[in-house]
Order: sequence, then structure tokens, then C-alpha cells
Amino acid sequence: MLRAVVAVTLLGLPAVHPAHPAHLAAPPALTVNERVRHQEIDGFGISQAFRRNELLKALPRTRQREILDLWFHQGKGAGLSILRLGIGSSPAGSPYDHMVSIQPEDPGGPDAPPKYVWDGDDNSQVWVAKEARAYGVRRFFADAWSAPGYMKDNGDDKNGGALKPEWRRAYANYLVAYTKFYAKEGIRITDLGFTNEPDYTATYASMRFTPEQAAEFVKVLGPVAKGVKVACCDSFGWTEAKAYTAAIEADPEARRWVKTHTGHTYASPVDGPLPTGRKTWMSEWNSSGDTWNENWDDGSGYDGFAIAEAVHDALTLGGVSAYVYWLGGSRGATRALLQIDDAAGTYHVSKRLWALAAYSRFIRPGAVRLEASAADQAVKVSAFRNRDGSRVVVALNTGTAPVTWKGVRGRATAYLTDGAHSLAPSPVRGRTVTLPPRTLTTIVMQ
Repeated sequence: MLRAVVAVTLLGLPAVHPAHPAHLAAPPALTVNERVRHQEIDGFGISQAFRRNELLKALPRTRQREILDLWFHQGKGAGLSILRLGIGSSPAGSPYDHMVSIQPEDPGGPDAPPKYVWDGDDNSQVWVAKEARAYGVRRFFADAWSAPGYMKDNGDDKNGGALKPEWRRAYANYLVAYTKFYAKEGIRITDLGFTNEPDYTATYASMRFTPEQAAEFVKVLGPVAKGVKVACCDSFGWTEAKAYTAAIEADPEARRWVKTHTGHTYASPVDGPLPTGRKTWMSEWNSSGDTWNENWDDGSGYDGFAIAEAVHDALTLGGVSAYVYWLGGSRGATRALLQIDDAAGTYHVSKRLWALAAYSRFIRPGAVRLEASAADQAVKVSAFRNRDGSRVVVALNTGTAPVTWKGVRGRATAYLTDGAHSLAPSPVRGRTVTLPPRTLTTIVMQ
């Protein structure tokens, strides 16, 4: 039991009784409890669907390598470990308005022998996948925006529409065939999704599923998708994703097949976990905005600071095992991590990349999130233990005053990201790290 420390006044002079140091010590700035463990981390990633890889391919080889390093190199860039691939989809009314499908024409009905075609390139997605694999990427998530139009009730791969019930088995076989074509190219598709934003009708490739319809289709796809993890359902918002997860969890057979529950955060942000004991991924998001923005902290909502907050919330509030950003690189007024100017043969880097890299470079697949808290509510902190035993603490100081942490252990290096620094390393002395205001600091302890 703690005893009260009493100061009395005797003859007008204060007399202070000796106090136990614990009574006077302020709580540590950051606290990590390694005994309390949360989700296992699958990784962090990007998508280059909708033919964005062709922008990269148009650059000189030296520029290509620089961009690939920024995405996948663990020392020079973000060290991303997941690549999300698009199965037969391109947005309408854009430079990328071209649908590539492994079965573009109706074979004659759902029971007719399929007529698959494969060009070995898949809009340069195969090339980028091979490059990613050379950097050590082992998680390839293939996701379909829509079934071919002839399989749907609107006869079009665009503008929503639903999968016809009689085409369910043929569509499942179509998706599995896609993974087999990649296997022939030396790329193992590890995760397979059959729908993207099933609750949103887009003018580009899109297809509607209700939560109940998605659960029914899972029971068709699961038995034939051997060797891959079925993912569902990439809902338009995190709150909306909960209905899809709940429908699958309520059906024992559907629950058996879905290994990863996925959701986007356009309609609603991550505010808590999805209702499942399975792994969950934040599988697509970028912030809204109408300009190319390279800034760290300008209050725009699509600066680097905003991305750091979104990643932190997904990991800690949502308990996600993966965070996949949209997109790795694109052109014009994009909110991608990079702006690629194929005409000029160059590119530009945003602070969004370095905000994501402050997590992805150091928190490796197989890491486990540890319980972490901060004495100052302005500091958002998360902690992880990698398989090699290293510990990673990531602290986002959202306040206007510096915060000092004196609890660093072992050999450690701090990496600072702000307006002037992009993962700038600095040694830790005296077990102390200072978190400047409005900065992101990653501390790696060996």
C-alpha cells in the first residue's frame, strides 16, 4: 500500500518527511509491456494495379531501379513486403482504360470448357512481381475488381452488376486459373480476393455482392482455391466491412474458407477490430486531395503526418496484420507514394512514402505487436517484437512540445521523420530518446 507523503509546518518552517523515490518519480514517457501481445504482422504493401506499372517501365532503367529500391529495399526505402495485384481491371475514362482478362470472351456458357488466354505480362504486373520477389517479397495478394461482363447480370465488367448464380463455379475456376498462370511465371499467389468494394458501384470495373452473397460465394471458391488464402471482402469502408465479416463468421462453412478479412477506409476509418478471430488487413486506402503533395505536416489530410496517424490507428485500434496503400506510384495530381512522370523520365517522392516506411522497413513479417502506452496523450505509440528478437517502438508526437523517453534498452538506433528528415538515423545515448514535436520516431533495439 502506498503511504501518503505529508509536509507539515513547524514554527513557520516547512518540515518535509523523507519519501520513497517511487512516490516522486513521474511515469515513464513510454511504456512497453512485452507480456501482453496482440496481432502477428503479415506486412505492409502497395498496389500497382490499373496499369500503373507501365509508367515505371517507361522510365530509364536507372530510374526504375531507384523506384523499386524506394518501394522494396529494406535499407534504402520502405522495405515493403506485400504486393497487391489487380485481376483483369482498369478504370474507365483514364489513360489506363483497357480491360485485360484471362478469359475475355464467353466460352459459350457456364458449363462450357473455358478458353483462357495468357500473355505472360499482365499489364507489366508480372515484371514488377518478379522484381519484388528479388527483394524478398513473398506475399502476393491477387484481387479481382469484377468478373468478366458475360458472367454478370448487367453484361458489363463496369458499373456494378452482380455475378449470375449459374456462373459462380466458372468464376471461381477463373480466379484459380489466374493464380496458376502466375505460378508458371515463378510467382506464387499467396492471397486471393474475389471482390473489390462490393458495396460500391463504380464506372470502372466493379461488381456488387451483399454480405450474404459473398458468404455464399466463398463456399464455392474455397474448395477449389487450394494452396492460397482466400480473402474477403475489401469493403468500401471499415465500418461497412464489419457486416461482411459478420456474415462470414455466422456461416460455419464460409468461416472455414476465409483466412483473411479485408477492408478499405474510404467510407469510414478504422475505429476498432473487425468481428473475427482471423487475421484482418487494411487492404486499400489513400487520402482525398486534388494536388500532388510532398509535404510532411501541412494539415491537408494527405500529407505524411496524416498517413502516419492512419497506419498507427489501423495497427492499434483495428489490430490489423497488414496495411496496403493505394498506390505505390502514379501520375499527375496523385496521392500515391510517388509521382511518376514517364514523359520527363523522372519521379518525385512524397513524405507519405517515409511515413509508411517508418513502420514497414523495421516491422517485419512475423513480428508481434506488444502492448504500449504513452504518459502524454499527444504521443501515439506502438511496439513490436520481430522474429529475430529485435524490438521496434514507433512514436508519433502529435503535440507541440518535445517528449523525452529514458527507457531505451540494448543497442539502439532512432530514425527521425519530419519535414527535414526521412528516416534519418541517430545513435541513442544514455538510454534516452527525444521525440520532437510533430515528428515520427522509430526506435530499433537489438
